[in-house]
Amino acid sequence: MTAIFNKFRIGLLPIYVLLATLTTSVTLVSCSKDDELEIQNDFPFEVNVMPVPKDIANGQTVEIRITIQRIGNYTGTQYYLRYFQFDGQGTLRYFDEPPYLPNDLYPLPTEQFRLYYTSTSAVSQSFEVWISDSFGNEKQISFQFNSSD
Repeated sequence: MTAIFNKFRIGLLPIYVLLATLTTSVTLVSCSKDDELEIQNDFPFEVNVMPVPKDIANGQTVEIRITIQRIGNYTGTQYYLRYFQFDGQGTLRYFDEPPYLPNDLYPLPTEQFRLYYTSTSAVSQSFEVWISDSFGNEKQISFQFNSSD
């Protein structure tokens, strides 16, 4: 190998300098500050609801089973519920807790839960449940019950 360099009278120093320059430039270009690691914590979700009866009588309670299905998983995500009553009157509650107040925001303890709607009128009733997460994603579920009185 040294015979080739001696023949053309090229020293090894220029080759070492060229390799060092090339290595340094590749290193500097590949370590750009714009390539920061992105951590995604905002994942969309879907809401699944089991079928509910179409008719309800005054004083009757209907169970509503809801499951939140996340597309991704971020442990810091919190889910909230809000409901709006449009027609008729009734109460919506979670398990043994006091009834929810319309338009107030309530935290959901789990991603699979049951709500209980109790009719307090003899006319058709409709309401909407909004489920949102701590990143502003929302899903709307509409319910309508005909009076069976």
